[in-house]
Amino acid sequence: MNSCVTSGQGPALLEGLSPAALRAFATDWTLFARDDQLPPARARDGGAWTTWLVLGGRGAGKTRTGAEWVRGLALGLPPFSIRPVGRIAIVAETQNDLREVMVEGVSGLRAVHPPEERPVWNTSRRRLEWPNGAVAQGFSAEDPESLRGPQFEAAWCDELAKWRYAEAAFDMLQFGLRLGDQPRQIITTTPRPTPLLKRLANDPHAAVTRASTKANAANLAPAFLAQVVDRYAGTALGRQELDGLFVEENPDALFRRETIERHRVAAAPDLERIVVAVDPPAGGKRGGRCGIVVAGRAADGAIHVLEDASLEAAKPEAWAARAIAAFRTHEADQLLAEINQGGDMVASVIAALDDGVPVTTVRATRGKRLRAEPVAAFYAQGRVHHVGAFPALEDEMTAFGPDGLADGRSPDRLDALVWAVTALSQQKDGSAPRVRGLS
Repeated sequence: MNSCVTSGQGPALLEGLSPAALRAFATDWTLFARDDQLPPARARDGGAWTTWLVLGGRGAGKTRTGAEWVRGLALGLPPFSIRPVGRIAIVAETQNDLREVMVEGVSGLRAVHPPEERPVWNTSRRRLEWPNGAVAQGFSAEDPESLRGPQFEAAWCDELAKWRYAEAAFDMLQFGLRLGDQPRQIITTTPRPTPLLKRLANDPHAAVTRASTKANAANLAPAFLAQVVDRYAGTALGRQELDGLFVEENPDALFRRETIERHRVAAAPDLERIVVAVDPPAGGKRGGRCGIVVAGRAADGAIHVLEDASLEAAKPEAWAARAIAAFRTHEADQLLAEINQGGDMVASVIAALDDGVPVTTVRATRGKRLRAEPVAAFYAQGRVHHVGAFPALEDEMTAFGPDGLADGRSPDRLDALVWAVTALSQQKDGSAPRVRGLS
């Protein structure tokens, strides 16, 4: 169906359908659903799944996915079920979410049915009842004990990552999934790195599908995409709420995502000094990762990170050219290059490409952690602002642990950031940096 729409054949296809066929077409979810919105064939281990975890950004179509799955079970519609499933649990974060989102919402259970199939919501009993006798019993995760006793063939859990008593409510539900040949459940949620959700995402017996907000752009208001998606794209909040990704951090890390987010800005003020810091690949080798960060200092002393121009698997000429381009683009005053690893080769490569770039070489005499600690303090004090979002750099910062590594790798982006922020915080007159840990 999607190919017909994109090729312009949709109108001709619809004009050729009879009223009955047109009505069937309009109610067949399998014709419109994305692949991530249809039941997976297998679990991660290749077997039949008992849990289908649907991870997605805001507005990615998670509720519609859950509602259509339940509809398919209750009515016995392939590929959801080969026969009607009579006893289903639907569990929301709160009673209000149960009714306003899962049942009566614009993508909820009643909305996805044509009128003659539409189930009736019994408010007093919190039951959704289909004409064929199938029943979906509603629960709030705020009351885990209400799940003690009832039994079901299937369940739909919505926004599990937000449940206040997630572990208790989820455990009670598992004891109740004991009817039929293969009890199963769908979980639709925006991911948060909660212990329960991470366990489910790593469960080999589960199936996991993912979707970003932009995947459902055709069904979202353009103003939402322009104002919300563009504003938060690339930020930690955006990666979680829009891209549907787990955003975690090392509990021992010096840098906190919350701090970075709190002091993020959309634009920098006038800057009195701008530097480009380069952390070259170890030994200046070809093919290593090179950290390149641009930052500037405002008149009030606040430091603004302007760009992460780091690059992977680059030859010396490539990362030197990237550093020079950043220097020229931002009209920087100075290029700082660490020479512990690359020696004088760093300055010579840059000079060979552009001898008009003033290069100051710096050498580390202390470990990465010690050099990063004062910079982390500047962040905590609100003295450093990221102008926009730098996902790769911020991932490295929040993964940087006591061992001086970020997820087992040398933190090249962070090293460049430390050089830039340290130099700007101590340079008052444009002279070469005199920094603790440098010689």
